[in-house]
Amino acid sequence: MNADMQVEVDSPHVELAVEVFSMLADATRVRLILALGERELPVNVLAERVGKPAAAVSQHLAKMRLGGMVATRQEGTKVFYRLQNDHARQLVMDAVHQAEHALGTAQRHSA
Repeated sequence: MNADMQVEVDSPHVELAVEVFSMLADATRVRLILALGERELPVNVLAERVGKPAAAVSQHLAKMRLGGMVATRQEGTKVFYRLQNDHARQLVMDAVHQAEHALGTAQRHSA
């Protein structure tokens, strides 16, 4: 969908959008998306980056995989995770920028 396109208020995609927001309504999942950025990483590295136990990170990643946000690749006994596409990362970045604006800490830019 083009960013310039309008979405009707009665669009069936509204409910799906709410599910996306629900999936992202967790600080660990937001941090995982930020950690993945443009690269794939194994669970142990992700756990270290977000400061959570590997078992907890694995559970979050499993939910994110079911939600279509991350994909996996196995190499031997290691499982590598990557973002399925850039949409979740962009949504998280937009939310962080919105938080900066709300706190008055955002750099000035054009709307």
